[in-house]
Amino acid sequence: MQALQYLRPSLYIASFFALHVAVAMLIPAFVDIADGNDDWVVFMGSSIGVFAVSLLGIVSMRQPLPTFSPRFGFLLTTILWSVTAVVAALPFWLSPLQITPAEGFFEAMSGLTSTGSTVLTGLDTMPRGILIWRSMLQWLGGIGIVAIGLFLFPFLRVGGMQFFRTESSDRSDKAVPRMVNLTAALVAFYAVLTAACALVYAALGMDPFDAVNHAMTTVATGGFSTHDSSFGYYGDNLGLIWAAIVFMLAGALPFVLYVEFVLRGRLSLLRDVQVRYYTMGIAVVSMLLAVWVFANSELSFLQSLSRATFNVVSIITTTGFASEDYSLWGTFAVGLFFLLTFIGGCSGSTSGGIKVYRLVIIWHAFRRALSRLVYPNAVIPLRYGERHVDPDVFDSVVTFLVAFFGILAVMTLVLCALGLDFMTSLTGVVTALSNVGPGLGQIIGPAGTFETLNEAATWILAFLMLIGRLEIMTAIVLISPAFWRD
Repeated sequence: MQALQYLRPSLYIASFFALHVAVAMLIPAFVDIADGNDDWVVFMGSSIGVFAVSLLGIVSMRQPLPTFSPRFGFLLTTILWSVTAVVAALPFWLSPLQITPAEGFFEAMSGLTSTGSTVLTGLDTMPRGILIWRSMLQWLGGIGIVAIGLFLFPFLRVGGMQFFRTESSDRSDKAVPRMVNLTAALVAFYAVLTAACALVYAALGMDPFDAVNHAMTTVATGGFSTHDSSFGYYGDNLGLIWAAIVFMLAGALPFVLYVEFVLRGRLSLLRDVQVRYYTMGIAVVSMLLAVWVFANSELSFLQSLSRATFNVVSIITTTGFASEDYSLWGTFAVGLFFLLTFIGGCSGSTSGGIKVYRLVIIWHAFRRALSRLVYPNAVIPLRYGERHVDPDVFDSVVTFLVAFFGILAVMTLVLCALGLDFMTSLTGVVTALSNVGPGLGQIIGPAGTFETLNEAATWILAFLMLIGRLEIMTAIVLISPAFWRD
């Protein structure tokens, strides 16, 4: 089968990624050594083992890489994320946490895909090596998400992402230097934004360790915290609340537009269609929810606005931080947060979800359909801002949405069959596919964790996180007979 020829080079490239993860494991090892915690042996042993196996893979599978093609891209992307998740799960499996294989893989996948769902409790007393490893996974996964969203998904024509082909898609001799420069600029900006977030958090009251951890998971829109109560640990520190809002939003906007501004002085961010819709929508929904909270609680309007905006931004950017149990705000708030779980951020950001640009395209297609009912003979092009939307882009968007809601329906029924209640099943699948973090209900809601789920449900949700992060079609195309036929 033709696709099998790409398996060996995919594993070869995955070995290089695993090598970098092995080196990253030294950081939590040194943290535990500094704390006098014996868990450093877990990270050091994992690092040495992964490093050795990765080197063996690099040496044994070394060969000329094939010409890049869609088949190679689909297989490579899925294998990279799967292998990296297994490697990243090793410290969880070998640690004294006493978690199952499914839970360890779930935690690692949740970190790398910046989902933020967790099976761990007792974070406040957990060794700092484990805590910073969780945060590092989200931070590393975040920049990986930006990279594949900008460079790989547009080439693979996944979910309409071909609409956002960057200059790196130019096939001239300048294409490679341009891609290298853009990648370096993205990584630099990502690191600077994270450092700025950490400094602001520290200045507003977080201790340095918490500030670094929360900065990594905020910019990556991941949501892992060092406390069981997440941002609720900081009580009514409105300065921290608003700082988190700003940096969560920064992580959910297109990173390439930041780089254009820094390198070329182009203020494209303010003119971008999805950014305008996104920020306007967040402002309207936050104000609406703030009025609701103010009318149904004893909080001041400033407190209501702060808490409403924080939790709206946290969910819609797929970060998943929680300042409190917002499911106690009433059925209107619960319904609103459920709908926000689907949306996600902008293309080329660290956020998951359906993505704003797809919703914009579908909205304009709906308006065009209404106009055609009134003027059947009119020629009305489908536009995204000032750009014309090609039929293949629209088809890709529709295909993505059909696959998203099809998987949502089927896997909700599967989880119900495994014994989970309907609310847990439905919101568990939604939060996994959208890479959001918390679901709704008593078990996996903002005040709960995924710890009590059975093994089968935990495995399923872990793989749904991967499918959601890979824009769905990238992963499920591998089960298509057409993919494996010559």
